[in-house]
Amino acid sequence: MVWDVLNVIGTIAFAMSGAMIAMEVKYDIIGTYVLGFITAFGGGATRNLLIGLPISDVWQQTNLFIIAFITLTILMLLPEKTINSIKEWSFFDAVGLSAFAVQGAMYAHSIDLPIIAIMFSAAATGAGGGIVRDILAQRKPLVFRQDIYILWALIAGLVIGLGWAVQPYQLYALFCIILILRVISHRFKWRMPSSRTVTKLQGNQ
Repeated sequence: MVWDVLNVIGTIAFAMSGAMIAMEVKYDIIGTYVLGFITAFGGGATRNLLIGLPISDVWQQTNLFIIAFITLTILMLLPEKTINSIKEWSFFDAVGLSAFAVQGAMYAHSIDLPIIAIMFSAAATGAGGGIVRDILAQRKPLVFRQDIYILWALIAGLVIGLGWAVQPYQLYALFCIILILRVISHRFKWRMPSSRTVTKLQGNQ
């Protein structure tokens, strides 16, 4: 049940995130649908590719494709002011990251992968669609900026890999915690140190 709920939440959130980026860079309607679908399903495809599972499994999710299509259609009917308000908080991107990070970790844990692979699966599922989205939109991928992003997915993977979140209420709580951390870190502009910062610190020693 948790798996299905997070799958739906993540699909809706990342479909909207991809569509909003498409609108921002002025894609046409078809381009908006395409980028929305790629963002919603790119993380799962990336995860399957990296941990050795069939990528074709992604195409067996007919209900989710329908949900994503309806979501994208509704989004394009919303007032521009509403879309801009949501975009300012980076809310849907945060929801998608949190839902798919937990789901990706659950998936890897269910097939008895080691903890490193669970963390990697969480990161790939949570951030993979966003990476593809940003590349297609000709933007520097959010994952590789100083903005704290992929770290939250890795933490979700670590918690699940250590067996600290097993029960449904624990998994939902973890999803909420990762979501809150991502929203707060974006809102208050928390930053990871850049490679240049590290180089300067080493040079001063």
